[in-house]
Amino acid sequence: MISSKKLLAGSLAAALMTAAALPAAAEVSGSATVASSYLWRGFDLGSGTPAASADIVASSESGLYAGLWLSSGDTTAGTEYDVFAGYGGEVGDFSYDINLTSYVYPTGAFSSTDGSIGDFMEVIVSLGYGPISFSYYDNIAGDTGGYAASEDYRYITLGADAGQWSFMIGDHDFGSGGGDATHLDITYNYNDNLGFTLSTWLDFTGTEPEPTFVASYTIQID
Repeated sequence: MISSKKLLAGSLAAALMTAAALPAAAEVSGSATVASSYLWRGFDLGSGTPAASADIVASSESGLYAGLWLSSGDTTAGTEYDVFAGYGGEVGDFSYDINLTSYVYPTGAFSSTDGSIGDFMEVIVSLGYGPISFSYYDNIAGDTGGYAASEDYRYITLGADAGQWSFMIGDHDFGSGGGDATHLDITYNYNDNLGFTLSTWLDFTGTEPEPTFVASYTIQID
């Protein structure tokens, strides 16, 4: 019997091959970022050490896209790369996106559990209306003992933009026996490149981590 993990990995591979076959007119873009630490959903995964990341995305006018995101700076899980594919678009002020992402940690403490494509995968559904946005992350291939410790894990965000400021509440549900946690991120974008984020916990099961402040600088490559 073919495992669900292999089916999901195959689905992602098929989506990426479809994106690779996009017409030559497909747009390719990327970015490179340096940050004072690796902030992930309210958690300072870099323990205050600098992080570097980069991505490359191919997209078509139809709304299909696929790409790769690379990062350093996770002091526990080591080097990370994320492979993703999705479909999105806009209708007036309304925006929508559905995305399948596989998170891979081949070098650190979770290399034996989250070290291959398909070990930890999420379906991400995002909706927006004007400055308001909502995203739902559902772990569909996890329960590995690494960052995907439970297949019951889910994460929800609600965000709002106001000029150079943005605000986001993120809520973790770690599944059976794992508790939950809610954080608030406040970001000030000085310009298109330089941004500053303060992340603090509103609710946390267990010992609450300290607030995290991160400065980041991003270069867009089109």
